[in-house]
Amino acid sequence: MAIHRSILHVDMDAFYVSVELLRHPELHGLPVVVGGTAGRGVVSAASYEARRYGVYSAMSSATARKLCPNAVFLPPDISHYIEVSRHLHTVFESFTPLVEQISVDEAFMDVSGATTLMGDAVSIAWQLRERVMTETKLSCSVGIAPNKFLAKLASEHAKPKATPDGIAPGHQVFQVKPGDELKFLLPLPVQAIWGVGPATLKKLESIGVRRVSDLAQLDESVVCAAVGDAHGRHLYALSHGKDNRPVEPERIAKSIGHEETFAHDLTTHEELRVELVRLCDAVARRTREAGVAAGTLMLKLKFSSFESVTRSVTPSMPLTTGPSMVAALEPLLATLDCSQGVRLIGVHAQKLSEEALRAPRLFDDGEGSLEDIEEQWQPASKAIDSIVDKFGAGTIGPASGMDRRKPGENPFGPVLED
Repeated sequence: MAIHRSILHVDMDAFYVSVELLRHPELHGLPVVVGGTAGRGVVSAASYEARRYGVYSAMSSATARKLCPNAVFLPPDISHYIEVSRHLHTVFESFTPLVEQISVDEAFMDVSGATTLMGDAVSIAWQLRERVMTETKLSCSVGIAPNKFLAKLASEHAKPKATPDGIAPGHQVFQVKPGDELKFLLPLPVQAIWGVGPATLKKLESIGVRRVSDLAQLDESVVCAAVGDAHGRHLYALSHGKDNRPVEPERIAKSIGHEETFAHDLTTHEELRVELVRLCDAVARRTREAGVAAGTLMLKLKFSSFESVTRSVTPSMPLTTGPSMVAALEPLLATLDCSQGVRLIGVHAQKLSEEALRAPRLFDDGEGSLEDIEEQWQPASKAIDSIVDKFGAGTIGPASGMDRRKPGENPFGPVLED
């Protein structure tokens, strides 16, 4: 007898905006945008009223203003959103210990073991929504399915939808029942499948694939020939509704990064180094919060021509402090010609591993090495973390960037909300 799992995907509704509306109730019912307010700012989140005008996350703030001139723009307060997110996580864990947080505003929950005491998965989902609303005054949408892939798709059906004609409330809770997986999945456009972006979509369309049903009807070998073996096998399995991945509490993120788009192009390495220091400090703090260390660091620049370049470095030991990350990336920055103007810089920590598992140093690499900088700055970094935890973001940080930020303002770069 097959054992069916009960997986929930919980997605907060317009999370950043909803949190801000708790602090600004006078803005209820108005088009509200959370994001950068400068000319090159980016939309982090938009209320459903703003989405009626075509405003969405990752859009430039300038474009958003053109589409919705009456929108109210609010600066993001990421430290506050993270605090609210932590509260939500405790609510989720009151239903099951099997909670996998995949972003600040969404999580998977395996409630298979909770159904005996709390009712079926649909009942648990409604209880969860009520508890979240009671404790945080925020609403969420819940998708239910036998696996994570389908639960994520189900939550999309549960969410409110904004159209030029109004805002449809959505199902709030939507279930894909065991046995109905293909009935739900096959009619969907193929880009609904995880991993089908613009490039993959173009390859699939070249072999006649428009919907999931088109993909599922092909031989696996045909799919692999079009998009590559590993990717093809992955997409083929998902097109048949197969996803055996477990819900993984305390899942280690694949990467941690932040990017900053400037109001005006930067043309000197001195200007860029100030931003590099600030972003490295922020990325390092997030790695320490997550209990991980960066095995690889990536530097990204986008020029005024919109051309992007990336450079990566793998230090001899994983890093967790801002100064050591700056020391690792600064030589890469020095090799790049920024005279044409840089509109964006990004820092990403990759190949993350649990901090406690880092290998000890066997040899002394000399004074001023990355290892020396990392070890020298670890105690100070932990002290800084304690101060920030107590008094909030923006109260302490790199001297080169302190005059650019207000207390409580996001000290990182834009963080986008789905």
